[in-house]
Amino acid sequence: MRFDGRKAVRVKMDHRQSVNLMGSDGTWRRSCVLLDVSQTGAKVEVEGTLDVLQAKEFFMLLSSTGLAYRRCELVWIDGTTAGIHFITADGRKKPASSAAPAQNAAQTK
Repeated sequence: MRFDGRKAVRVKMDHRQSVNLMGSDGTWRRSCVLLDVSQTGAKVEVEGTLDVLQAKEFFMLLSSTGLAYRRCELVWIDGTTAGIHFITADGRKKPASSAAPAQNAAQTK
């Protein structure tokens, strides 16, 4: 399902999915509820103060042990809701579909 004309398909969560945001240096942590998620970002409802989200980068911890996580940056804040963008290893946005260009290149050969 697409929201607001976005390029990436977002999945709206039907149940409260708890996640945590944590500073890249580990000095802060905030409990959140994942509202929706796509391949390129997510929308979360943050518990507590939002001032720490002004950091350049942080992590969204998807598991209680912190073994499943995504590197993030803040895109917007509206009250207690925040939009975050996932950062790839090279610092660029992750393409919505990386299989299509490879498939097209194989067909042209």
